Amino acid sequence: MYRILIVEDDPVIAGAVKRHLESWGYQVACIQRFDAVLAEFLEFDPQLVLLDISLPFFNGYHWCREIRRVSRVPVLFLTSASDNMNVVMAMQMGGDDLLAKPFDLQVLSAKVQAMLRRAYDFGAAPALLSCGGAVLNLSNGTLTVHGARVELSKNEGRLLQLLLEKKGQTVSRDAMMTALWESDSFVDENTLSVNVNRLRRKLEAAGLPGFIRTRKGEGYLVEEPPV
Repeated sequence: MYRILIVEDDPVIAGAVKRHLESWGYQVACIQRFDAVLAEFLEFDPQLVLLDISLPFFNGYHWCREIRRVSRVPVLFLTSASDNMNVVMAMQMGGDDLLAKPFDLQVLSAKVQAMLRRAYDFGAAPALLSCGGAVLNLSNGTLTVHGARVELSKNEGRLLQLLLEKKGQTVSRDAMMTALWESDSFVDENTLSVNVNRLRRKLEAAGLPGFIRTRKGEGYLVEEPPV
């Protein structure tokens, strides 16, 4: 079941689109906080975004640019401003298509189906793991921290993936060593410590000090900072 995120501040339009797409079997969510679109995007991890241009706080171009920093998910702009300049801007900001308001819901669902088919028929949908400003894209192994890319080795990426998948839980050193062992390289206790410390230094340099916590005698964990 594909997940679709609606970023539309008109509750009537958002509700109608949500009900229509759900009738087609999609899992659909509407943005609740228009000052935190990227955070809700990361939490829902959609396969397609329907994005209005005129929004509270920041416009759709801003949020499309922010989404493009961490994901290549298809973005369909929904807008009443469908002049040539806005069409060009939408594409330049990373949008994949544009649908002018008012639109027919059947036309919308046809566009949605076509975009999903083009994006995912020949591969799995991209998956994102996020915590505290760090976003790991499993489809290409890239890490971004507050929008800036951080280079990781394969082992560092594997360890971070394991910690993010178990976010809020302690991951034992044995589990982490097993994850490294699958990389076909010899691993001992010291090798694990070296990799964890190197990953910590990269995260700290990117603005996330103390991101990986040690639980003595148990292992390591990452968790969302308190609000």
